[in-house]
Amino acid sequence: MLPPPKRDRDQPSILVVEDDIEIARLVASALADASMTVETAGSGTEMDAWLRRASFDLIVLDVMLPGEDGFAICRRLRATSSVPILMLTAQHEEIDRIVGLELGADDYVTKPFSTRELAARIRSILRRAGSGQDERDASRAMRFEGWTIDPQRRQVRDPGGARVSMTTTEFDLLLALCRNPGRVLSREQLLSLTHAGLAGPIERSIDVHVSRLRQKIEPDPSQPTLLTTVRLAGYMFSARVELV
Repeated sequence: MLPPPKRDRDQPSILVVEDDIEIARLVASALADASMTVETAGSGTEMDAWLRRASFDLIVLDVMLPGEDGFAICRRLRATSSVPILMLTAQHEEIDRIVGLELGADDYVTKPFSTRELAARIRSILRRAGSGQDERDASRAMRFEGWTIDPQRRQVRDPGGARVSMTTTEFDLLLALCRNPGRVLSREQLLSLTHAGLAGPIERSIDVHVSRLRQKIEPDPSQPTLLTTVRLAGYMFSARVELV
């Protein structure tokens, strides 16, 4: 039986899913030193056991796990949860990183990695997940084509009023676009806006997030009319946006 989860309300709660005991200990120690509360799991089964008993602010998820791999776990989590996910991968090929982002991961770190970089990326994701609540002028909800995005509650609702689940990056991408309607934003600008200025994943990852966002908000994702591509320049949000 798992021990009771250790919690400090002033510290972000992180679940590290990593089967390599030494790496798990290294990560847990580094994140604890960075004032985070950390629990570890060695498999998807152990992760599920933790998630049944506690909630976490972010999950660090290794790709190479025994049994169910990290990609399958990420896909499964995204079907029911918007908890931020940072993936650890030993793969250096671009396609492996893209797959994780397409499945809904918010960011990734390639092994071997710096624990300081890992902590910085986690804090960046957590800042994005909790941003918007202290900015009075930027906290008002916006509406476009019947959709509503609420920066303070970090919620998106479709024209029928149903809440639409989005990852942290997808939400931040849509928020950045809604705050700049009719303006062409380069991939570099969008990367900065959705990763709080951190170098983050490769620039082309923005294309992955744009594709995922289109699947959720466009009437026909194959023929986008709201989030349009501007050749050799970036993307533009073509919808009319109004404050609620």
